[in-house]
Parts: sequence; structure tokens; C-alpha cells
Amino acid sequence: MIKLAAQPEPAPQNDPAMQALPHVLLVIDQLPKALGGGERVALNLAALLPGHGFRVSILSFSIHPESSALQSPPCPIYLLPLQRTYDLAALRGAFELQAFLKQHQVQIVQTFFESSDLWAGGVTKAASQARLIWNRRDMGILRTPKHSIAYRLMAGIPDAVFTVSEQVRRHCIEVDGVDPERVQTIYNGLNLSAWEPIDRPGKTSGDVVVTTVGNIRRVKGHDVFVRAAAALASRFPRARFTIAGQVLEPDTFLELQRLVHELNLGERLRFVGDVKQLREHLASSDLFVLPSRSEGFSNAILEAMAASLPVVATDVGGNSEAVKDGVNGLLVPPEDPVALAEAIARLLSNPAEARAMGMAGRSLVVKKFTSEVMIEQTACAYRRVLV
Repeated sequence: MIKLAAQPEPAPQNDPAMQALPHVLLVIDQLPKALGGGERVALNLAALLPGHGFRVSILSFSIHPESSALQSPPCPIYLLPLQRTYDLAALRGAFELQAFLKQHQVQIVQTFFESSDLWAGGVTKAASQARLIWNRRDMGILRTPKHSIAYRLMAGIPDAVFTVSEQVRRHCIEVDGVDPERVQTIYNGLNLSAWEPIDRPGKTSGDVVVTTVGNIRRVKGHDVFVRAAAALASRFPRARFTIAGQVLEPDTFLELQRLVHELNLGERLRFVGDVKQLREHLASSDLFVLPSRSEGFSNAILEAMAASLPVVATDVGGNSEAVKDGVNGLLVPPEDPVALAEAIARLLSNPAEARAMGMAGRSLVVKKFTSEVMIEQTACAYRRVLV
């Protein structure tokens, strides 16, 4: 077990009062250079849980040396190098994890993603008295057949399962066979202090920006967005389109670039890469689109709503639990660039309706999808499993 030497020990973690608090270990498969929604939620939990009576550590099996998780980390971060969960190194790792749980008096292990759920979860229950919580964030889109079998076989081991949407909750119950009494939906939450409204840049009448945000992966449906943009180009000659996100699948990115060229969108659609100032990027946009093929629950939708943007999203996973069709956005079927284009056209043609939907989205985030709501529900659930 390696504690990353590059990070400082946060002062509160050394406080004797902090040491007396129940210890939560968040286990996540990897901390990549470009953090996804699950990684960001884990870091947010680590920052907020001490204020609700828990101390936190994070453990990962792979950490990119340039991961933003290592910049001002909210808690100690440990690396347990693990490439496979079924070889001799994994067996040695199991003994290391067992020793860590005992030495650090871990009382709750919360896992994120497949290897953490199945391998670390199995070790936790077999070799310690710690309570196990799975955090389920998707509809099984990344699973292999062996993962699907393992989830069904191990459905009885978690003391609780947190899901990011009701759709994911139903998947856990109906597909994986988890006891419904153990499964609770806790929505992702935003820190609204980081999403205070800012002035939007002035634009000439008719100039609009339609944006999507998501790391470049096939599941995110960027090709559908590109085809919808091509269908809209002649109807809205002053509309521009942007795709923000790091390239995680280079082959997918090359296909997208070829598609943009084939559809003559080179001057109308830009790939803007990883956006560091997301609030400002969204403030410069007029409409947010999420064309995903599959989602558990999208942080990007919440961020767009917090920025008072109307949303057009595919009706997959938990999207409909954030986007109320006709209220704060529009829902369309996945894999349908024509339907996506028509929904975008409706809002571009009706700016008053679009503004009203943006305001409704902001109000919904304030009411239902804040970090305060998320952390309070999480802390209450922790206390229940410790009883």
C-alpha cells in the first residue's frame, strides 16, 4: 500500500477529535488524468463528510501522476497497484487491504465501479468487520459478461447500495437481484457556491452557441450531435456548435473528425478540449445538449441546469429524473439525430421558451440537486449501516 508522497496531510486529519470519528474508505478503480463524474463525486464526499461526523480516506488501484485529484486533495489518498483481480498480485493485494482496514480502523468501505465493487467489496466482507456500500453509477454499460455474473452472485454482500438514479436502482434490483430494502437513490449534488450566476457575453441577434460537454467516448453519442448539427446548419446559419471534453477514445475522436469533415461542419463545429473554466464556458452558450447512448445520472446536465441553460437530452438512464420534458428541457430518443435536431430547433426558434426552461432548471437544482442534500442523505445512510 502506497500513500502518495506528493500530497500534504490535511491538518484536520491529524486532529485527535478527527481520529475518533468513524473512518470511511472510498475505493475507486482509478484516478485518471481527466476525472469523470464518479471520481469527482468521491472527492466531493471526502471534502464534505468530516463536517458530518466522518473521517475519510481514498484508495485507488491506478492513479495518473497528473490527476487533478492530487491537487489539494481533501483527504489521504492511497495507491494499491492492481492490474488484475485474479492473479498472485491480487492475492497479495487482498492481504494488504485486510491489514489496511484493520490498522486504520475502517468502519465503512464505499466502492465505485466494477473492480472496487467486486474485488475490494469481496475482500472487505471476507476479511474485516467493516460495512460495505456499493455506489452504483450506471446501467452496466461497461460490464463484461463475467462482471454481470459476479454482480448477481455477490448481490447479497453489500450492506447497502447507493444508486445515482431511480433507473439505476431498478437495474440493481431487477437485473442484479439486490434486496430492494438495501438500495437507496442518492442523487449527485452540486456545490452551488461554485455556480453563482455570471453575466453572459453580449451577442449579435441570431448568434447562438449549442454545446455538449463530455469526455470523448462512443457512449456519449457525439456522432449523433454532429449529425444533428449538420441538419441544423442551413436553418440556423449563425449557430455554432461546440464539443467540450478530453479524448479518452482516440479512435472515436478520429471518426468524429472525419464525420465533421464529411458534413462540411469545419467552420461551424469546434472541439474545445478539456474546459477548465466550465461555468464560463456554459455562460457563453445558449443551449446544452446531452446525446448519450447510456447514462446513470449525468453531472453535466446538472451543471448546465445550474448555469440556467435549457437542456436537450436523450431519454436514457436517469436523464428524465433531472430533465422534465417541456419544463426545463426536452427529451428525445437515443440514436436519433433527426429528433435531436428538431428539439434543438424548437428552442433556437423560441428563445423566450428556452430562457424559461433555463430558469426552471436552475430552480430544480437549487431545490433537489445540491451537495448539501447529497451529503446529508449519505451521512444518514452511513449511520444506519453502523447501527
